[in-house]
Amino acid sequence: MASSTVSCSVVFTTQTPYPLPSQKYMIPTSWKRFHLSQLINKALTLVKPIPFDFLVKGELLRTSLGEWCTENNIGEEETLEVEYIESVMPPQKMSDIPHDDWVSSVSCQMAGYFYTASYDGYVRLFDYSQELVLSAPAHSAPITSLCSIPESKFIGDEDKSSHLIATSSHDLCAQITRISLPSDSTSKSESKAIARLHLHTAPVSSIASNSTGTHLLTSSWDTLIGVWDTTVPTSDEVPEPLINERERKKRRKLNGGTIESTFKRKAPTMVLKSHTDRVSRVVFGNPGSESTVYSCGFDSTVRLWDVENGVCTRTITSSEKPFVDLALNSDGHTALAASTDRTVTLYDVREASSNHSISTSSGSLVHTATPSCLSTGATPHQVFTGAYDGVVRLWDLRSMKSAITSFKAWDGMKKVLSIDWKRGMVGIGGEGGFEVWKVVEDLHS
Repeated sequence: MASSTVSCSVVFTTQTPYPLPSQKYMIPTSWKRFHLSQLINKALTLVKPIPFDFLVKGELLRTSLGEWCTENNIGEEETLEVEYIESVMPPQKMSDIPHDDWVSSVSCQMAGYFYTASYDGYVRLFDYSQELVLSAPAHSAPITSLCSIPESKFIGDEDKSSHLIATSSHDLCAQITRISLPSDSTSKSESKAIARLHLHTAPVSSIASNSTGTHLLTSSWDTLIGVWDTTVPTSDEVPEPLINERERKKRRKLNGGTIESTFKRKAPTMVLKSHTDRVSRVVFGNPGSESTVYSCGFDSTVRLWDVENGVCTRTITSSEKPFVDLALNSDGHTALAASTDRTVTLYDVREASSNHSISTSSGSLVHTATPSCLSTGATPHQVFTGAYDGVVRLWDLRSMKSAITSFKAWDGMKKVLSIDWKRGMVGIGGEGGFEVWKVVEDLHS
């Protein structure tokens, strides 16, 4: 009976809008998350109860305070600093949209719609009611990546608003496509390729737009990174090669029955060279810092680039970590790189004294299968990951020991290949098609 009355000294801190007065509390060591959450709600006299989770020395509390102290060799006389955060509600499936082939890339960035890109070379657009708004061929080989080009909306005619998207593919090209959406049910959506980006001699692994829609980046298995503007030239910048009958058939399929190209052939404004193996992903820095570009590849490096001068300014090298995806958190201080060694590693990418550093990681998120894709939100400490075991996980970077919540997409061991998080929804693409789940709200969406 005596052990149930043992208490420890606790000071609560928070970054939520619900702070407690700074003081020490004597908390029974038998208390767990539920009891602590009740205490915070009562102390704040909240009208509507808010569930909270608790971080102790950067670890999410999943046991009693006493058990945590015993596991971490913390004595009863020590005052614990406990941070409370709002709990994440269990994710709920909203939509399940099968596809005929693997979905390699998804986008939730456009309000009211979801984009998917598939191994069959098609781009598809669905509205929030799961209706197929557009299905259009874009490439003659599997599409690897799709992105919206921001602030590219304009009125193409009186009843159709237009948007630009960019795609990359195994056909060695990237493409800018204009999507025209009907303003009423009597007209149809249309797509038109307006520019093809020619540089690479191997599959183009990713494409990304800057926040203003003026420039694009492409990465490729040929070790190169292309920098492009989004203007459409009046004439081809790259000469068109002679094509055989097989290529003619492919072109007829893509161009709606004609071999005449509807697009202009663009050349890059700059080529970035430094990687020694295939480049998996390239992204712009966050808005305000987009002159810095970040890339990762199968040469086990994360590289930072001065895109204005076309030079690699820093290389972070890890031992035997072929990287497959890369994302920045919202404050731009941390790059998260997913690797085939079943980890997502965090790197501090703020200015360093040396242009070359080895394994300067600040922690790892350990998975049970290869994490294939990442999506960060408006808060710098949260990230979603998708993996080859079909599981999507939400992590809090203040507590990296385990995910704070997870759910399985589809049945069986179907791989997750792409993930995007926006407006409290996560879009998931992979072997099972396309799903949308309701998750924690991305507050700045």
